[in-house]
Amino acid sequence: MSDRIVLGFDTSAAHCAAALLRGDRLLTIRHEEMAKGQAERLMPMLEELLAEAGLGWRDLDALGVGTGPGNFTGIRVAVAAARGLALALRVPAIGVSATEAAAWGLSRPCRIVLPGRGDLVIWQDFDTEALDEGRPQQAKAGALPPGPAPAAPAVALAEGVARIAAGRADRPGPRPAPLYLRPADAAPAREAPPRILP
Repeated sequence: MSDRIVLGFDTSAAHCAAALLRGDRLLTIRHEEMAKGQAERLMPMLEELLAEAGLGWRDLDALGVGTGPGNFTGIRVAVAAARGLALALRVPAIGVSATEAAAWGLSRPCRIVLPGRGDLVIWQDFDTEALDEGRPQQAKAGALPPGPAPAAPAVALAEGVARIAAGRADRPGPRPAPLYLRPADAAPAREAPPRILP
């Protein structure tokens, strides 16, 4: 197995989380619950993880980033950071959905169910070893269609992101992009009519 160094991170929910791998070995991991402030916390957290492992930014071979679904602003924080870092460091950035990360290492078939907003959940069924089948969906907690019993993740979300990114680093695909299940709550401001000066 390669000794590729991969940093995975996620801010798609009320947390800031990151994991650092060297090959198959988890070097360090961090998860901090926070309702807001991910934009201010993410980069210092990543620097702390690298320092803890005795590494620097230039030691990274690939980045993994959680693309959601989840909190609209949180997803954009992580995706923007991954794109900027990938460009500056000239390493691939690989987007990984929250459901893919939660399904990493689980036997198939399996169903991943993650908390959503209010009484909604985010879910996805995985029937084969391929982690890119289908898309996450949203439903009321008690209204999921028939399928496998929900499975608990085998690893923390950030570790799942990093491990999937490590497996895809040789074929990274398109730049990471946010994965939304519904449009943003905020609407663009309406343009004010022109003022006529006397």
